[in-house]
Formats: sequence, C-alpha cells, structure tokens
Amino acid sequence: MRMETQAVLVLEDGSSYEGQAFGALEPLLSNERKGEVVFATGMTGYQEICTDPSYRGQMVVLTYPLIGNYGVNPEDVESRRPWLSALIVRECSDEYHHWRGRESLGAYLARAGIPGLQGIDTRALTRRLRSAGTLRGVLRAYQPGQKPALQELLAAARSVKTVSDLDVVEEVTLDDIRPWRPALAASSPLYAASASQSSSGNKRVVLIDTGYKEQIARCLSTCGLETILAPAHITTSELLTLQPNGVLLANGPGDPETVASLIEVCRTLLKTSIPLMGICLGHQVLGLAVGARTSRLPFGHHGANHPVREVRTGRVTITSQNHNFQVEAASLPPESGFYVSHLNLSDDSVEGLAHETLPVFSVQYHPEASPGPHDNRYLFEHFASLITERKLAGAA
Repeated sequence: MRMETQAVLVLEDGSSYEGQAFGALEPLLSNERKGEVVFATGMTGYQEICTDPSYRGQMVVLTYPLIGNYGVNPEDVESRRPWLSALIVRECSDEYHHWRGRESLGAYLARAGIPGLQGIDTRALTRRLRSAGTLRGVLRAYQPGQKPALQELLAAARSVKTVSDLDVVEEVTLDDIRPWRPALAASSPLYAASASQSSSGNKRVVLIDTGYKEQIARCLSTCGLETILAPAHITTSELLTLQPNGVLLANGPGDPETVASLIEVCRTLLKTSIPLMGICLGHQVLGLAVGARTSRLPFGHHGANHPVREVRTGRVTITSQNHNFQVEAASLPPESGFYVSHLNLSDDSVEGLAHETLPVFSVQYHPEASPGPHDNRYLFEHFASLITERKLAGAA
C-alpha cells in the first residue's frame, strides 16, 4: 500500500530512487537526511543493524525484500539508540508476528527520529553500489505535487562529508568511565545468565567504547569477566589506573585513522603483558598501532553471511560483519611479530591478526553476533583464558 508521503533518494552519481517515506517523516519534509549509502545482506537482524553504532553517518540498504515482519523488542537493541542516518528497504511491514515483538519497525524508527524509504528497487540500488562502491546520498520527503528539484539534491549529495571527514567515534562514545551492567537481566530471562555469571571483580576487562555493541559485554560477562566501559578518548594513565586484567578494543564507525589517540594508547599497551583483544574497528586500530596500513574497501562488508577461514587450522565459519576499512596484509611489518590469522573467503581481505608470543589478537568480524550458530563465541573464551593464564603466572 502506497503511503501519502513520498520520498526520493539521490546519489552523487546522479541516479535517483523514488518511493514512500516511513519512520520519522518530519525531518525529511523540512530538510534532507545525508550520509554514505551502504548495503547490508542478511534476512534478519534489522533491529541490531539500526542500533549498531558502526552505522553512524550512513544510510543502510537492506537487500532482503521484506523487513519488519517480526517487529522490534527491547531485548535485541545493541546500544542506547538507533544510529544510522536512514533505513532503505523494498517493503517495511506495518504488521509483525513474534512472541517477543512489542512494536512495529516503522513506529520504533519514528520514535527515534530515524527516517526510512521503501517501495524502491533495492536490488538495482545494491547492484549500483557493488559496481560504483559506497556512494554519498541525500534523502528528502515531499507531499504529492511538491517534488523537490533533483539537481539541488544532487549538489547536496556531492557535498556530503564521508565518514573519514567526520569524528563519528566521538559522537557515539560514552562520556565517562562506568561499570557495565546487564540492564535487561532483571526483567528478561534471556539475559539472566549474563547477570548470574558476572565476575566478582577478580578478572576485570576494560571495554573501550568506540561504539561497542551490548552483546560484546554480554559475552564477556558469560565468560566470568567483570566489564568496565571506558570512553574512546581515555588516556593510557587513566586506563592503567583501572588495573585491567584485559583490554578489549571495540567496534565502531568511521575511518580508524581518525582515532589517533587510541592508536597511541594501543601502542603503549603492546609494551605490557596485558591481554588485548580487538573487534572490527579495534582490529584496525591494532593494525595501525603495529605499523600496518589501512585502506577503504570498495563497498565494505555488511551482513550476516560472510565466510571466513582461520589460516592455521583451515576452519571456516560464517560471520556477521559491518565495516568499510581493512588492514592491508602486505603492510604488516615482519618484525612486529604479528601474522594474519583469518582471511575473508570472498575477497581475501584480512579478517584477523594475532601475535606469535604476546596475548594479543583481533578479528575484523563480530564474534558476538549470531548469524545462525554461535561459531565464533570461542574467541571470547580464548580471551578469558589468556587473562586467567596471566593471572596465574603473576601469582606463581
């Protein structure tokens, strides 16, 4: 069914896509919504995508045609609010059918001030992004008979700043240091395990929030680790004052080179024996800290069905991913002691780094996510074992 409010997406290459607006309509009627346009694969997980801080500054195209059919619930949010600039789908269902559903996706986005576009050919848009790479764009809504001038929208699209020009990490990070608590554990049996398995504090992990996902903290908790959340701008002295038994560099949006202070903190940590784990942006930060280069992928990896091979074991898992940048394998300094531990089977890009002797490793994908099975949760158990080994060695 066509909605009264129309909307048009204009990309920097001059292409345009007209459909119907949903979600938050008022922001689109008074002004354009701007951002880089990326596509994400996967049949489910739209709520996690909307609340993933890594999408800050981007409009997300979902390739699966029907979105919203199981609704939205309070348990599956990954952060305190949706962060994407806009959601673009073929069809957004106003009706939802699931025992955990509490409201429709459209209503949820409207409350959060996030606009959406539906009724366009998302297959054609995805193919354009695959051919041209990530494109900048603007989204504008209008009433029938009041269509905005496309040339003006094209000029606006070509002036959109990329995530490399924005300090998106500072937009999503926390302001202070605080202990993580499973907010839903008291009311939801789904996360009661996280609360019951929380550590008494003898194994403390500092999770540096560059745009972390709640599920990362839950996975740490189920491994018996106490988690302290710290802002991305934390200094080395502030971090060491917390006396961490381990440090986790979280995921997040944007270009890793924009978090220069965190790269320096990571370099200092590498001189200690503190176990260190990196995820997504944290993986890229680690790569830069050890002297490697990062570069932008043509259209990034976004979705829940990316095959990754662990190099030394040959083990292949299906992973969930959301990133635009990569660590370049050829730039990894041999003298650093790091090696490529995981590779993407679709394009051979680096999916993991590990050190030969130090308790340090990272992965480009999201081991906390569940694109079907929980194949990669073992990485959190490995991180916990490194912390335990270090504590035992210190006590010996």
